[in-house]
Amino acid sequence: MHDKALFKFLEKVIKATATIGQADIDAAKASGLTDEALYDAIMVCGLFKFFNTWTDGTGVHDMPALAYEMSAKMLVSEGYAGGGREPASEAP
Repeated sequence: MHDKALFKFLEKVIKATATIGQADIDAAKASGLTDEALYDAIMVCGLFKFFNTWTDGTGVHDMPALAYEMSAKMLVSEGYAGGGREPASEAP
């Protein structure tokens, strides 16, 4: 039942943040959700809400599917750091 309680809580986070009270938190925790799980969920929702607002406001558009495919291939072959190289070791 964690999922239903989490989604109910997150709906309020998204639609009526200012009305969240201790009763909402208590209800979510009564279903077995931890403080850490609630914190993480709030953080993810907040960041997505921010990025959606930012992209809508600035007119930034999503990449085409081909760009995601090419990016995935590059990450597999080169990793996040690029070039597939190990970081240079520091001289003693």
